[in-house]
Amino acid sequence: MSVRIGNCSGFYGDRASAVGEMLTGGDLDYLTGDYLAELTMLILGKDRMKDAGLGYAKTFLRQMEDGLGLAMDRGVRIVVNAGGLNPAGLTAQLRDLADRVGIRARFAHVEGDDVTARASELGLGQPLTANAYLGAWGIAECLAAGADVVVTGRVTDASLVVGPAAHHFGWRRDDYDALAGAVAAGHVIECGTQATGGNFSFFTEIPDLGRPGFPLAEIRGDGSSIITKHAGTGGAVTVDTVTAQLMYEIQGARYAGPDVTTRLDSVTLRQDGPDRVEISGVRGEAPPPQVKVSLNTLGGFRNEMAFVLTGLDIEAKAELARTQLESWLPERPAELTWDLARLDRPNAETEEQASAILRCVVRDPDPNKVGRAFSNVAVELALASYPGCTFLSMPGNGSAYGVYTPGYVDADLVPHVAVLPDGTRVDIAPTAETRPLESVVDPVLPQPLPLGETVDAPLGALAAARSGDKGGNANIGVWVRTDEQWRWLAHALTVDEVRRMLPEAAQLPITRTLLPELRAINFVIEGILGPGVAYQARFDPQAKGLAEWLRSRHLAIPSALLDSATSDTTLQEAIS
Repeated sequence: MSVRIGNCSGFYGDRASAVGEMLTGGDLDYLTGDYLAELTMLILGKDRMKDAGLGYAKTFLRQMEDGLGLAMDRGVRIVVNAGGLNPAGLTAQLRDLADRVGIRARFAHVEGDDVTARASELGLGQPLTANAYLGAWGIAECLAAGADVVVTGRVTDASLVVGPAAHHFGWRRDDYDALAGAVAAGHVIECGTQATGGNFSFFTEIPDLGRPGFPLAEIRGDGSSIITKHAGTGGAVTVDTVTAQLMYEIQGARYAGPDVTTRLDSVTLRQDGPDRVEISGVRGEAPPPQVKVSLNTLGGFRNEMAFVLTGLDIEAKAELARTQLESWLPERPAELTWDLARLDRPNAETEEQASAILRCVVRDPDPNKVGRAFSNVAVELALASYPGCTFLSMPGNGSAYGVYTPGYVDADLVPHVAVLPDGTRVDIAPTAETRPLESVVDPVLPQPLPLGETVDAPLGALAAARSGDKGGNANIGVWVRTDEQWRWLAHALTVDEVRRMLPEAAQLPITRTLLPELRAINFVIEGILGPGVAYQARFDPQAKGLAEWLRSRHLAIPSALLDSATSDTTLQEAIS
């Protein structure tokens, strides 16, 4: 027998109707929702500064106006991390909602992750928010006490799935392989439709991507699972879509959590029929002795002006704008950076295609230095600078930006409390057995593929990829579909080759991890996102498109591999 655990949210702002779609689209035992990310914690921190009663995902409360009754009617229990910085406050609001609409439901929540008040004594400085990543056992305790709805703060995303599975099967704290299997399943479904064809390199192969359905996991007692979706919903569940999500935001072969360290190099995937992928063979190890803490600090104030440069002499026009603006400013901000995006092309048929974008970004602890004192000066150049001077942005005041940093503290210094439906508070002890986190020894490379004749072609002619952010770092997971392609990729896509293909990362530390079972390579590029997403160090601050940039870059690919790959007009045009 398996337990069916669905997902209805991959981020704060995901499809609001997904709760109803998942509850009415087929059978479920549990419905989970992931509402938190590094940036979300900063957003909720700002909410809490304005109103101490806030700090939770308000959208979930609105979803429950209709969804709570549906869930109770169908016997589906709900587990979400929408509590954010205030799980107790959201739980109280849910009780009020249930009373207003006459629904009998039992609510519980998990707390203890918020260590902001103790951050200094824990050696974490004085951040705006400091939240430790808790595990699954508080959730399991709440479910064992009969909770219909469990609200958490900052738990690991996969814990939303591990908790129900551990409760359902009665797993022990040291059932590491089973727990790791559930972590793998949880990691796959935590980001919603990214597992069913969304944000997928080979998206043109998905027959119905108009409105992809949300995923669910059928988890078995040994931790293995089937990833699927409700019948009749859009999108697809394939080995590739599941691989894509497995590669998302990972750091290496060991995927550490507070309850178990999951060996991603042990994961085996198998297509088990239409829209059904089996995850099996997952091994687990004792977790590390420390837990990760998400730290968000207000870094100062930021503003930006974007100049449009059209036609000829783009470089000279950009230089004139730079020189004028910097010399006209009454006071230079602490940081002032320029970025020229050469989107223009010669002899363009439209004005937009003839234009480049010059962005000036300023940051300073003083909001006045990056406010109108900056943006008004930029506009004053309109009639005094390069020919055709115009802007994409209007002058305005700066806005506060945040800085994310990870911290680590001993697990026994972080409280983990399950607050049961009757108000009883149960302390959840950390896992007794721990194992320091270490890198995995590189596996033996496959025999290299005889190179033969090669063609200069985009990596994406053969490979799929997925990228994501972890603080200031970005990961890119790259994988191929056949053993022959893997024999080539494992030798061809080295760290040095990635540096060549991605010049923005050429001077940054890059770590490569091989995952042969998935025919995949993971790269972690350190510092490419500066101090995290809220800092907006790049125009793509969460590295969402980084993998697709890599796929578009050319390298020498054996002709035989390209000939055997699935024919695709777009790829053929790119190759030619």
